[in-house]
Amino acid sequence: MSPNPTTEDEAFEELLDHLSTALDFESSYYNESYLDRRISARMRRRDVAGYDDYLDLVRSDPEEPTALLDSLSINVTSFYRNPEAWAPIRDALRELTAGHGRTTVWSAPCSDGREPYSLAMLALDDDEIRTRRLDIVGTDINEDVLERAREGVYRTTKTRDVAGELEPLDDAERYVDRQDDTFAVRDAVKELVTFEQHDLIADEPKRDVDLALCRNLLIYINTESKRAVVDTVLSSLRDGGYLVIGMTETLPRESRDAVETVDKRRRVYRRA
Repeated sequence: MSPNPTTEDEAFEELLDHLSTALDFESSYYNESYLDRRISARMRRRDVAGYDDYLDLVRSDPEEPTALLDSLSINVTSFYRNPEAWAPIRDALRELTAGHGRTTVWSAPCSDGREPYSLAMLALDDDEIRTRRLDIVGTDINEDVLERAREGVYRTTKTRDVAGELEPLDDAERYVDRQDDTFAVRDAVKELVTFEQHDLIADEPKRDVDLALCRNLLIYINTESKRAVVDTVLSSLRDGGYLVIGMTETLPRESRDAVETVDKRRRVYRRA
């Protein structure tokens, strides 16, 4: 047992402190309810009843810290997640690439790459989007998921139907090479996308971004971190650049004067 774990709350806080100091995971960014759900799932998987006993396990089992950090990473994603959200994204890409300069699109956090690859396939699938003028950047704080993104190989499982995710495309096989339940993104798609490590809270903003997708992150993080993330993304946009957030998310009140609403239901905004 860990020394003097007088209450479950104290044991939970001790575990979070260990995450920050020993495992370099910034637990302070996240809602405690989100952290508790993910940690409790690991505890059930390892048949551990209390936070203090689980902390002992994290300290003693060399494989558990990696498993825990993977569980805590926000990596729930899919190709064309929320399909109805992609119509205004298509419209923005058509408009932006019609100009004379280059168009930069930023997907953050990009997790295992499905969102930036979705953008690239959407662009290649639409004759009105000029891909020769298009640069897509996917960033994430987690280098392990970025490596998976660069590989661009995805597998159907009991809980994930990759073929179903790609149904918004007229002919998905133009963009992925399918072998049974394995789907490998083709080189023509990969050539439009680059991946970089970036911390939306701690790192500097990007520059001259025309369209930023920051979807389904804000629901997991606390109010202070949400403001920091949105400030980073808005500061990265050109004047008139587009921001798309998750369809169940809202912008912090302090950020709303900095944008114009393009599509309220599908959470599309434009930097004022």
